[in-house]
Amino acid sequence: MSSSPTSGDVVWLGTPSFPEAARDAVADTRLRVNLRKATGTIRDKRLAVTGELDDWEELRTAAAAIKEATLRHLDRHLQQLELSVTMAGGTVHWAADAAEANRIVTELVQATGETEVVKVKSMATQEIGLNEALAEAGVTAYETDLAELIVQLADDRPSHILVPAIHKGRAEIREVFRAAMGAWGKPAPEGLTDDPRDLAEAARLHLREKFLTAKVTISGANFAAADTGTVAVVESEGNGRMCLTLPETLITVMGIEKVLPSFADLEVFLQLLPRASTGERMNPYTSMWTGPVTGDGPRDFHLILLDNGRTATLRDTVGRQALGCIRCSACLNVCPVYERTGGHAYGSPYPGPIGAVLTPQLAGIEHASSLPFASTLCGACYDACPVKIDIPEVLVHLRAQAVDAKRGPVPTPEALVMKAATVTLTSPRRLGAAQRVGRIGGRLLSRRGVLPRLPGPLSRWSHTRDTPAPPRETFRAWWRRTRS
Repeated sequence: MSSSPTSGDVVWLGTPSFPEAARDAVADTRLRVNLRKATGTIRDKRLAVTGELDDWEELRTAAAAIKEATLRHLDRHLQQLELSVTMAGGTVHWAADAAEANRIVTELVQATGETEVVKVKSMATQEIGLNEALAEAGVTAYETDLAELIVQLADDRPSHILVPAIHKGRAEIREVFRAAMGAWGKPAPEGLTDDPRDLAEAARLHLREKFLTAKVTISGANFAAADTGTVAVVESEGNGRMCLTLPETLITVMGIEKVLPSFADLEVFLQLLPRASTGERMNPYTSMWTGPVTGDGPRDFHLILLDNGRTATLRDTVGRQALGCIRCSACLNVCPVYERTGGHAYGSPYPGPIGAVLTPQLAGIEHASSLPFASTLCGACYDACPVKIDIPEVLVHLRAQAVDAKRGPVPTPEALVMKAATVTLTSPRRLGAAQRVGRIGGRLLSRRGVLPRLPGPLSRWSHTRDTPAPPRETFRAWWRRTRS
């Protein structure tokens, strides 16, 4: 994918566009059943645990304030983070885009002489296509998060930020394990059932030898404290803890927006994140490290600070609030559009409402112009967001950019329709004439009060919706008849 000088490189983008992909996804009844069940369960758990806190709204407000203040002085906090990590014995690398980040990681792995690495779940590495870049260099990356493992074995793509394999049912996962595990390492046990405990145990047995033999780990980061140089990863299975403590070299790829000014700020976010994401009061595993420590954990620590379109996003005073996202996926779980289409329809590692506002900014609106329209603007995402990102506001803002990007010497069909509407609606005489024509045509063409498929550009509307026939009497005619 080509990109503009101010945009980043985000894998899978625009293949196909959201309307085309969503059409196929909505027709997949099994997908819709899986999504409805999973998102409904997570929603109920989130509402239960957030309702336990009397100060939940105050926590949201505090988190939003911290994120906003951090983004205003991001350069200062990143410089402080670099200094703190370096003083703690780590090495900091700066990556302007995906290509540079992939090159740095590949060279670091090759310097160790290893050809295999284990990975902690990371949205940033999915964003830049790191696994594919490593494979081209002869390095195999093994995903250790259960859902990521399922996606990797199935040669699939993640469809959810928190639960990447949310689109697959238990029976499908069992078949994936039975068919593909042997090619990646220890095969699935004989007689494997689709019981969740059996599937989890099969994954543990498969991954254990990777944990014990791997010399290099690649991780993402949920947060990094600028004042101490501490990096934090939260997860629910323990795979992250195994990866972050056993190998000799730890390489962390982190978006620059993940930095927090101080270690004390974690108090707010470690209360918000587990409740908003999994409906838990706290994450089962919260791993933090401040550089390498002799005799305990990795001997070498490298932190790669990834831009990839984030600096350009900062220039947009409305859109930059999307950089406050803490990847909890609460907006996905309440979105009626995501629940019906799933994550693959968004064509990006970032699906759902946050993907609809983040991807167009990271990659450039010209590459993802359909995503801001992948929403009903119902506002449920804003109500659920633990850091109060006003996603509907950003969606409308990006829609305007998408329309502006299409302007040119030849008007689009949309522009022609809107021009005709402007000409009609700005003249009472023309509006009255149009209403009379519509009333007559509606009486001739309608069946049971519904018009058939509309012609031309309007056909895309009527193809998926019933178009009511115009009323027999307009408001203007009724007013003249009853008030004259």
